[in-house]
Amino acid sequence: MTQRNVVFPPGRQALYERNRYSPAIRANGFLFVSGQVGSREDGSPEPDLTAQVRLAFENLNAILKAANCTFDDVVDVTVFMVDPQSTFETIWKVVPEFWGSAPHPTLTAVGVTWLYGFQFEIKVIAKLPEGTDG
Repeated sequence: MTQRNVVFPPGRQALYERNRYSPAIRANGFLFVSGQVGSREDGSPEPDLTAQVRLAFENLNAILKAANCTFDDVVDVTVFMVDPQSTFETIWKVVPEFWGSAPHPTLTAVGVTWLYGFQFEIKVIAKLPEGTDG
């Protein structure tokens, strides 16, 4: 197996190592980003849903930045929401702050029953800038 080309955002490597996964991997011109939640520095959930969604996007953007990408480079998004019937409107009020203008990436939204204490998670695939190793 070839060595994975892992991207770590600043200051959170210990959290990823403790939980045994990579935040993102460069491969074949794309950046595959693990699901990001609204976790504080210590990994605990932000209790307020609106703040949790913003923090999830901030954590995502830190990974994208570490790979020389922005949300404009994102081509595919998967979001997971606990109890989407009651949380969707609150979550989707925050999304435009980070989403950018059209054309938007593809999107799959999945309702789930559990996210390890979180209510929202976002996972993306981004196109790496030309000349970026991956």
